[in-house]
Amino acid sequence: MGLEPEPLFQAWSYFRRRKFRQCSDLCSQLLEGPHGEQEPDSEYSVFQAAWSLKTRALTEMVYVDEIDMDQEEIAEMVLDENAIAQVARPGTSLKLPGTSQGGGPSPAVRPVTQSGRPITGFVRPSTQSGRPGTMEQAINTPLTARPITSASGRYIRLGTASMITNPDGPFINLSRLNLAKYAQKPKLAKALFEYIFHHENDIKNALHLAALATEHAQFKDWWWKVQIGKCYYRLGLYREAEKQFKSALKQQDMVDTILYLAKVHLRLDQPVTALNLFKQGLDRFPGEVTLICGIARIHEEMNNISSAAEYYKDVLKQDNTHVEAIACIGSNHFYSDQPEIALRFYRRLLQMGVYNCQLFNNLGLCCFYAQQYDMTLSSFERALFLAENEEETADVWYNLGHVAVGIGDLNLAYQCFKLTLVNNNDYAEAYNNLAVLEMRKGHIEQARALLQTASSLAPHMYEPHFNFAVLSEKVGDLQRSYTAAQKSEEAFPGHVDTQQLIKQLKQHFAML
Repeated sequence: MGLEPEPLFQAWSYFRRRKFRQCSDLCSQLLEGPHGEQEPDSEYSVFQAAWSLKTRALTEMVYVDEIDMDQEEIAEMVLDENAIAQVARPGTSLKLPGTSQGGGPSPAVRPVTQSGRPITGFVRPSTQSGRPGTMEQAINTPLTARPITSASGRYIRLGTASMITNPDGPFINLSRLNLAKYAQKPKLAKALFEYIFHHENDIKNALHLAALATEHAQFKDWWWKVQIGKCYYRLGLYREAEKQFKSALKQQDMVDTILYLAKVHLRLDQPVTALNLFKQGLDRFPGEVTLICGIARIHEEMNNISSAAEYYKDVLKQDNTHVEAIACIGSNHFYSDQPEIALRFYRRLLQMGVYNCQLFNNLGLCCFYAQQYDMTLSSFERALFLAENEEETADVWYNLGHVAVGIGDLNLAYQCFKLTLVNNNDYAEAYNNLAVLEMRKGHIEQARALLQTASSLAPHMYEPHFNFAVLSEKVGDLQRSYTAAQKSEEAFPGHVDTQQLIKQLKQHFAML
């Protein structure tokens, strides 16, 4: 008969193997039994150890890395009281879409987001295409488009996790907790802080505990300063958070603290300061992948695509399995008219075990533009099979529509774009392309309605505005044509055809 392991050791084993539910249940059994006796030479009893372990297990169930999760949405824009320079110098702000440093594809080749930045090769919270770049864009976004929810909604959902984990209520009743007593026990205090911050989402109590603990440590513990900084950041007190992170860096040089501080600078729209911070960090931590990747992301957000690609290549020199770097370089090569090279990068992702709809979608496009037609349709079939939601299915059908246009089968293209709208009724690009096909058939009114829908769904795209301007000019509606052409020029100032159309319209108006 085998020996039964000691329950606390068994719970710790579950925790190490990331079986947090079993760990939590076993700790609950220990806590419900008689309290463990205090060992003569130990600092804590078994009861306290089980309490601490369950706290950590519950935290790990809902833990989200605070460094990457950052999405400023409409609630943050409305309530933000930080004063930022309204007219920033070119190349020093993330809020100005026209700060391209050159070297990157134009919007005619590479799609852009609402904020005017090129779509990246890797979805991150701060680069999602549906995210509004300014308050005006957020308000003007149609109600049928992707809901503009606050990032705080995620925190609210995390805060309700305590009700789910225990039907009798939360594991720890924070209102009855004597935080001053726990602050004097560093080992318990750190686990308790993580629980309050991540699991309960009670930032006020978490900040209170961190303040008491750092005072007990005589302000010499860098870890508590970082936690206070995280609380301040979550509360929107960015300058106070900056002071805490800088103070922590003076005591202990840590990569995570540099990343947190850079996050504060980016929220304050100071990308150049964040870049300098990352570069100083690289002097102290040479070859640190997260710092190089941070620099690449900032360059990408500032439209400096060529510099971003160089830094992503530096990332791959240090870590040749970095998915974000491979995806972004592959995307950059594809939009730079090098689908064969992009195909190599996406194939590398496939070899690494990445197996999802987006990858096969990209592989299908690369194969088509690299004239490897035998693999194109099979890749798209696999992408459709792996699609997890209607938005992904819509993307695949939209790309299949482009393939159909490329081979000259306009009836198939029409059906593909219709299927795109069946799966995602807010797909502005599909409305625009359907309008072009309707124009070829001579259906002027249908084309006009589709273009108006496309331009209202995606005012940041220049194509619907330009097509509407051309269509209106053909039917003699010069005033609407001129208005649409101006919107097209605003979305893409370097578009030559728009400039020529505006010039022709001005000549018409001059003759009247």
